[in-house]
Parts: sequence; structure tokens; C-alpha cells
Amino acid sequence: MGETTFERTRPEDYLTRLAASELGRSYKSLAISELGIEPGETVLDLGCGPGADLPAFADAVGARGVVIGLDNDPLAVRRARAGCGTGVEVRHADVQATGLPDRSVDRVHTDRVLQHVADPLRVLRETRRVLRTTGRAVFAEPDWDTLVVDHPDLEVPRAYRRFIVDRVVRSPCIARQLPGLAARAGMSVTRVVPVTTAFRDAEAADEVFGFRRVTERAVAARYLEQDTADRWLEHLATRPFFASVTLFLVVAEPGS
Repeated sequence: MGETTFERTRPEDYLTRLAASELGRSYKSLAISELGIEPGETVLDLGCGPGADLPAFADAVGARGVVIGLDNDPLAVRRARAGCGTGVEVRHADVQATGLPDRSVDRVHTDRVLQHVADPLRVLRETRRVLRTTGRAVFAEPDWDTLVVDHPDLEVPRAYRRFIVDRVVRSPCIARQLPGLAARAGMSVTRVVPVTTAFRDAEAADEVFGFRRVTERAVAARYLEQDTADRWLEHLATRPFFASVTLFLVVAEPGS
């Protein structure tokens, strides 16, 4: 196996590229299926980013439907607007306080958003508020504590994972917490679908995990020694590769 060159910086198209990755493809079509979108409905995508999912929602609702994407990043909003056609509204807004009327949407979707927000419970309560009584929400979130990477010294990938869980992601285990949070928000969870993606190509995995840039941060934070980190990256780049992580789709409806 030839040596792999890992990325040193996060590319600007990271979110779009992730959507097209093996991990993205493995759960996004399933999320749309679980949403059960009908023609003419209104779909709200909270934290839509550059709009990777908006065209699929627009196709599902058809000409009589409406798709609304919300994001608090002005650059992402501009990119989403540029890439969307008619029937799609992209707004600069806080997913924790959307400003939408009560019971005004049929379907709500989030994709790897709740792991980053300050108050996930507030987002779930906002979701329940804007959903119609017959509505449905699908929350797609990874559990970063499920990340495994093959390496002869198990303590090294454990340290790497521990750094991600401790220091990189605000709510790294939000997926396992979502059923309980949804209940606190007054919603009923109808299904939880685990989606585990296995990677056997280091370069493809690097597009998701950013091994070099995360490892460098782990060294700076003293989760890994520099010589250990160097050997870790060399092993990942030159030996047969395996890694996996599990993402969960949590399907919920407004409670009675």
C-alpha cells in the first residue's frame, strides 16, 4: 500500500464533501426515507450549512411544497442560496430560535448539527413547537465515542478518540442522549436507527476524520506524544487500514 498524504487543514468544501462521502451516502438517503416527506409539505432543515440536503427535500415536496433551510453562518447561507432553485428558502437564523410560527412545518431535519449547538434541548423544544401535530423530525448525529481505528497499540487510537470526545466536539455523545432529550422536550421517539460505516481506505477516511490536523491538536493538548503521533500517522498511511464510527438517526414526533 502506498503512502497516503493526510490533509493538514480543513478544506472549505468539507461539509459538501462529507455529504458525498461513504459515510454521508450511507445515512442521508435513509434519513429522507425516515422523514416520509409527502408532496406539498413544508420541510425545515435546521443547520442546513451550504445546502447539501436541500435539493433532495425540494424534489420530495414537489412544486406545491416548501423547503426552508436555516443556518447561523452567513457564508453557508450565501452558498446554500446560490445552489438552490425555486421552492427553497434559505434564511440566516438561530436554530435554537427559528422565528417560525407554531405548528407551521411538516418535517424537521438536522444533520450533525446538535453535536455543535450550545443547548440541544432548546433546539428539540423549538422543533416540537414548529411541527404540526402530524409532523415528524429526524435527527442524524454521530456518537464519537464509537470511533475505532485499527492500530497495534490500542492505547493510541483510544487517546485519539478521547481527545475528540474531550476537546474537539461540544456534545460528542449527543446521539445516545437524544431519546431522553426528546422526551424532555415533549416529543415521542418512534425509531432509533444505528448506521455504522466502515472505512478501509485511509484517504477516504481522512476526508471525514482529518487524521493529521486532529492528531497535531492532540499532541498540542498532550493526549499524544510527538513520536507516538508520528508513528500513528505513518501506520495509518502505509499499512492496511480500518476504521469505523456509528451515527444514529433518531425519529421523533410531537407528543400528545
